[in-house]
Amino acid sequence: MADNSADTATAPSDGTSHGFFYGTLMAPEVFFTVCYRDGRPPAAIANGHVFRSAVLPGFTRHRVQNQEYPGIIEDDTPGACVRGMLVSGVTDGNQHHLDFFEGSEYERRTVEVVLDAAGDEPKKTETETETEKDKDAAETKKETAMAQVYVFKYPDLLERREWDFEEFRREKMHKWSRAEYTFAGPFA
Repeated sequence: MADNSADTATAPSDGTSHGFFYGTLMAPEVFFTVCYRDGRPPAAIANGHVFRSAVLPGFTRHRVQNQEYPGIIEDDTPGACVRGMLVSGVTDGNQHHLDFFEGSEYERRTVEVVLDAAGDEPKKTETETETEKDKDAAETKKETAMAQVYVFKYPDLLERREWDFEEFRREKMHKWSRAEYTFAGPFA
């Protein structure tokens, strides 16, 4: 389970929270559809959320049987982790809509995720190779964040294969980013 110590992980100080998403909600269009009923909200809303690549250690992602979405479960296998997106600016109202969207199959938990800095670092030339000491120092400086994540409650309903985000994006996402898909009643 994740270490919840505040001294090692960042948490928003503006009254919002972070969400870690590893499935359909990794796509901004789906996140915005669930939270705002608009897959392409005005810039003033969209700019309130930053999507960053992150990793959740100690879990694995699997496709839910007969569904288009995944679930994660805890996994103590060395190296087990789930790649996903850390989304900032999640308000209480957003969290309410996310809870409704995820439904009773999932339990919301607070976890610590590691931000993926690979895309933020410039490429090194051959003359700039790191020493072992430099690598160790870089490992200890990884940025982490506390986030809300939805853990699947029924492991027996998960397939043993990994869920494929690119397959979802190519073949299914168009259905998941329609406002009427998520909420049938009035938007509150």
